[in-house]
Amino acid sequence: MIQSDLDLFGPQPQRLASHTVLLPGFALGEVEALLDALRPVLRAAPWRHMHTPGGQRMAVALSNCGALGWVSDERGYRYSPLDPLSGQPWPALPAVLLALAGRAAAQAGFEGFVPDACLINHYLPGTRLSLHQDRDERDFGQPIVSISLGLPAVFLFGGLQRADRAQRIALNHGDVLVWGGEDRLRFHGVLPVKPGVHPRLGERRINLTLRKAG
Repeated sequence: MIQSDLDLFGPQPQRLASHTVLLPGFALGEVEALLDALRPVLRAAPWRHMHTPGGQRMAVALSNCGALGWVSDERGYRYSPLDPLSGQPWPALPAVLLALAGRAAAQAGFEGFVPDACLINHYLPGTRLSLHQDRDERDFGQPIVSISLGLPAVFLFGGLQRADRAQRIALNHGDVLVWGGEDRLRFHGVLPVKPGVHPRLGERRINLTLRKAG
């Protein structure tokens, strides 16, 4: 049997919008290195459930690494150089994560991307993320690089208005999604994660989103 080019070179990038590219399985070769790098990060800055400015507890647990970390409380949404739990700087961005984000961004057409923040989200079965825009960064000219690990999820990718119809994108272990340019401020979210057990990560999904925040 003669293999096709797709079989030989693996899944190909999928352009989902003008400046949005899905890279199926792009991070698979780095999974163990990523998990090794995340362990000290999460020891220094453990998972926590932050609260919205209105006082609601967020369903998704999170942590951060990098020069800046995303936080939310009664004062609003913002980036801070300090972990509010420890009062210490967030753990540094691991080199393997920086390199992977740079390669993924370049593959999607965004050369020279150097993130200074990584939001790490932890989903359990049933956890969802409501439609929202990422507007807390200073430079909307920089892309967002999102790495999926563990259980699959359905990513909602809408338009520039909350009411715009959202595209449903299946994200699997090792997939990387990159969006920027005119797509940078699209509304997006995650449908409730379905019950399941991933062979490497168990009953969880971990999502790492890298940004240039400062």
